[in-house]
Amino acid sequence: MEDRRNGIRRATVAGIALVVQVSWIYFMFYRLSSYYQLVTVITQFLSVVLALKVYGKHTNANIKMPWMFFLLVLPLAGVIFYTLFGSRFSRFFTKRRYKSIYGIFDSILISDRTVLNELRERDKVGFGQSYYISKHGKMPPYKGNKIRYFSEAYEGIAAQKEDMKNAKNFIFMEYHAIEDSESFREIEDILVQKVKEGVDVRILYDDMGSIGFVNTSFTKKLKKKGINCRVFNPVIPILNIFMNNRDHRKITVIDGKIAYTGGYNIADEYFNIVNPYGYWKDTGVRIEGKAVDNFTIMFLEMWNSIRFDINKKEHIDRLLNQADYFEGEEGIIQPFSENPLYEEKVSRNAYINLAKSANDYLYIMTPYLIIDDLLNDELTMAAKRGVDVRIITPGIPDKKIIYSTTRSYYAALAREGVRIFEYTPGFMHAKQHIVDDKYAIIGTINLDYRSLYLHFENGVFIADNPVILEMKKDFENVFEQSEEVTHNYSSDRSTVLRIRQCILRLFSPLL
Repeated sequence: MEDRRNGIRRATVAGIALVVQVSWIYFMFYRLSSYYQLVTVITQFLSVVLALKVYGKHTNANIKMPWMFFLLVLPLAGVIFYTLFGSRFSRFFTKRRYKSIYGIFDSILISDRTVLNELRERDKVGFGQSYYISKHGKMPPYKGNKIRYFSEAYEGIAAQKEDMKNAKNFIFMEYHAIEDSESFREIEDILVQKVKEGVDVRILYDDMGSIGFVNTSFTKKLKKKGINCRVFNPVIPILNIFMNNRDHRKITVIDGKIAYTGGYNIADEYFNIVNPYGYWKDTGVRIEGKAVDNFTIMFLEMWNSIRFDINKKEHIDRLLNQADYFEGEEGIIQPFSENPLYEEKVSRNAYINLAKSANDYLYIMTPYLIIDDLLNDELTMAAKRGVDVRIITPGIPDKKIIYSTTRSYYAALAREGVRIFEYTPGFMHAKQHIVDDKYAIIGTINLDYRSLYLHFENGVFIADNPVILEMKKDFENVFEQSEEVTHNYSSDRSTVLRIRQCILRLFSPLL
């Protein structure tokens, strides 16, 4: 509890400091009141130039619109905020740091070309998706893997703990949020014991994601116990122009043989130890086999983006190719990652490819539904051609303004035949799509701008594996627990509601 209070206090201080510093910059501009006309002319000129620059960028139109509106309607504030948070300058140093190690590790991956060749012969659609992820996400597909689906987060973490107890060489954990509380206590005990046995234990967590759960002493405590710990993109009480790019991944790798991922972090609410938003619904998968190498690479890239030693490459080689090949296991498993510092939006396009491929049904679980026009069009086009498209969102929100924004997208989808369900028992936090009993993606990737454009994410593309039927059964159970709200949004809305939702949608890429 003390750690949580300290973390909240630190977040408050950082937030206040940010407001003070932005206000100071704004004030300094107006201190030049004696040059008011000159400052006004320069600011308006810059706002027009920047607005034209935004318009000419090769990026999504939905992201351009709020920045152009902000720049032209509020020139001074728009110029300041765009320079700090929207321009390439705002990501320059982070991109340069990450680029120094990007690709070094994935070049070590051994890709079996026969996997893609066989897929091309028997499944053109699956091949197209897998080839795209391989080429643009730099993560190859694999055969001969075991995969297990967890319909509840507590089932996943229980299995995860048992596998961690059996670790012999290393345990790598990367999470958006870790809470130093009951949910982490047994994990910590296991990790401490593993350190005593000579296992290489590393934890990486995102500072913003964990800021309400741990304080600065958390890292020191773990290091004293022999656990290597690093913090991604620390939040500090000075103007931090890199705050938007967070590590939203959730990965555990054990000995290079077993990996876990899904929607859950290591915090009490994810396992219903506490229930601030009703019942928390989350899912995950356990993967055993050579596909685990992709997760190992994902972790090492993020770990070394903080501090990299090129001389350790030989050691890195020994972390890979540790897993067995399991004969008789069906289908393709392809873990992949999302890097917001590069132009290609792999996760977004992988979701679009799934929607395009659907012939019978497309089922989606997501905590947030804040999508661009192209994703909206693909979902509605699928419904128009007779595909049963269903989306499950929370019944109880964790962030009210985001919930209102999510609901603002219902009408455009519902009018075209997409069915919307809200998870009545509480908060839906799972992130997964399944199509026609043939394809699935599960991982950390929400259907919102932050996941698709700003965060470091990870997912797993699955093709022709029986686990998809287990996921479908879970969807069917959740449909029964949820309320279909399609009819509430398929008819005309009041003028006031339409205006409110238009405003929310205009600025949704900035939320």
